[in-house]
Amino acid sequence: MKLSNYLPDAGLFLLRACAGLMLAFKHGDDKIAAAYGYVFQGQEWGFVGAVAGMGFPLAGFFAVCAAVAEFFGALFLAAGLFTRYAAAAVTATMAVAVYRHMTTDMRFELAAMYGLVALAFVFTSPGRFSVDELWRSRSKS
Repeated sequence: MKLSNYLPDAGLFLLRACAGLMLAFKHGDDKIAAAYGYVFQGQEWGFVGAVAGMGFPLAGFFAVCAAVAEFFGALFLAAGLFTRYAAAAVTATMAVAVYRHMTTDMRFELAAMYGLVALAFVFTSPGRFSVDELWRSRSKS
């Protein structure tokens, strides 16, 4: 098989892996650590107040969901594991982040970019270099 046949899949891999890993380890890791402290150790978490301030009921629950999506959803997206579901979770979380940033005069571009990358994987396959594709090819043989 020619190298040019692999280039689109390599591009999808780079997009998934880079965006997913950056989201997980530049934004999601602190949030998931704080969520752990909030849920299991009863620690205060300012993000819950921010979520409540947007009008969400059950602010603690939705704050934890956002942390899970930003960390684990992003890692799953990077690996190409349950890609469409992970991408949908990241997209929804980033849509709320964009809204929050736009209504508080914060910069929204980075959240929008993560959200758009994730949204692309809701509509397309993760590519050949993904766990989903590995499982799919093994189940066919």
